[in-house]
Amino acid sequence: MPRPDDQPADRASTSLTLLQRARAREPGAWDRLWALYGPLVTHWCATARVRPADVEDVRQEVFLSVARALGEFRRDRAGDTFRGWLRTITRNVLSTHFRRGARQPVGAGGSEAQARLHELADPNVELPDEDPPGEVRGVYRRALELVRGEFEEHTWQMFWQNVVEERDAAAVAEQFGVSTAAVRKARSRVLRRLKEEVGDAIE
Repeated sequence: MPRPDDQPADRASTSLTLLQRARAREPGAWDRLWALYGPLVTHWCATARVRPADVEDVRQEVFLSVARALGEFRRDRAGDTFRGWLRTITRNVLSTHFRRGARQPVGAGGSEAQARLHELADPNVELPDEDPPGEVRGVYRRALELVRGEFEEHTWQMFWQNVVEERDAAAVAEQFGVSTAAVRKARSRVLRRLKEEVGDAIE
């Protein structure tokens, strides 16, 4: 009997990448895209000093904008990435958010009013072109969690220790009582499945 991680995956889930499935309006794809990038959008909101009470509304608007424009996303030039495209959409949504707030009256006095005045100071939002390493690693780790359940634990642990923890393949092989070729195979299988699942969405 074949092991669970040796069984062929459903063709519909592996023949299309996450972005392709999202373009096709598959509900599960949007859930996965949200899981991947929702925390990063939250980080960008914090960078732009969005009030905590408004963050969820901004995140919702960002992903609504992504849903409307995803068909236009292209990688025509070197350096084009989904994360960069998402950053641009988030920047535009944030600018609209602050401009909308600027048209609303602000009550006098109090910390809430001061926070609003601080927000309204500059509706032209700038987000750094480079994200902190911890945020980038977070995207990759969340992507890995999307496919983890498709592999047996020993396969996953060999991959994790070799790739994520950067342990030498020979040391990992010795720990698990397998050949270095088996460790390389585990690494290759997980990375291949990750590429099948998220494709351009991880970049």
